[in-house]
Amino acid sequence: MLSDGGSFMKGMILGGVFYLVLSLLTSYSPVNESSADDHHHHHVKAASKDELKHFSGSQLQELKDQVQVYCIIMVEPKILVYWATALDTWSKHCDKAEFYSSETSKALESVDLNEKDNWARLRKALKHAYDNAGDLRWFFVAQPTTFAIIENLKYLVLSKDPDEPFYLGKAVKSGELEYVAYDSGIVLSYEALKRLVHVFQDEDKCPERGRALWKLSEDKQLAVCLKYTGVFAENGEDAHGKSLFSSKSVDSLIKDSMNNNPNDVVEGCCSDLAVTFSGMSPNQMQVLMYGVYRLRPYGHDFHDLLTFYPMEGSDND
Repeated sequence: MLSDGGSFMKGMILGGVFYLVLSLLTSYSPVNESSADDHHHHHVKAASKDELKHFSGSQLQELKDQVQVYCIIMVEPKILVYWATALDTWSKHCDKAEFYSSETSKALESVDLNEKDNWARLRKALKHAYDNAGDLRWFFVAQPTTFAIIENLKYLVLSKDPDEPFYLGKAVKSGELEYVAYDSGIVLSYEALKRLVHVFQDEDKCPERGRALWKLSEDKQLAVCLKYTGVFAENGEDAHGKSLFSSKSVDSLIKDSMNNNPNDVVEGCCSDLAVTFSGMSPNQMQVLMYGVYRLRPYGHDFHDLLTFYPMEGSDND
């Protein structure tokens, strides 16, 4: 009988512990709730062609000269083929592209952060980029498995002030937390990165290793730290409201559109000004590079008001 009573008490204790953990998991909020309630999520839209016509030629030139992008590409030797593909394709169109690795690679050059933890490594990379940005005022954080069209990113932020705290990409909501999905690329203005680097110094608000009951992914941890500084996730869209950042490949998006929009597959698939795609093989990324930058219908002129070129010395396509 005593044994039965002991088993019952053990069950009660274990049940209580389970309930406590469950309560913490469901109620955990990494930031001040009042700050989340005060924020009304909005969307960052690229200018329409009609809006661009209101700018003079000199104004457009000034804006174009100001929009330069520092690409922060997080790599590991175990995904060397993707690393090499990013180096050979879209990263050439960044004004500065820096590869940050977990360890030294004999095959490709990178900034060796000597750090295995993903979140700690990302923090170090962001701090290094901030310290070495020079005149660059826009930052694009990506994995080598993401394909980016940097010119479209520049167009998206063309009329935005980098001294304002922009943090944008594909905005996702998880519970009370809104964050930008890492696999579709993360855009930070200089002011947003400045605030982020500052809050890195506050272990209570932005711990280097994290102290939650469970481990947050890097993109969620980044959003938590940014919320403490008053910077919130925004969704990047074109003038028609179509999302510009995707964690899917082009063929996946087309298949989805064939199912959901069979009468207008192309219109239902992707924006003409798409910035990122993901989930493609290295060969597929090379094919996309060909389609985006090299294939041209002879004699057809798009009459774009702007032309973006990377800095001198780049071997971009």
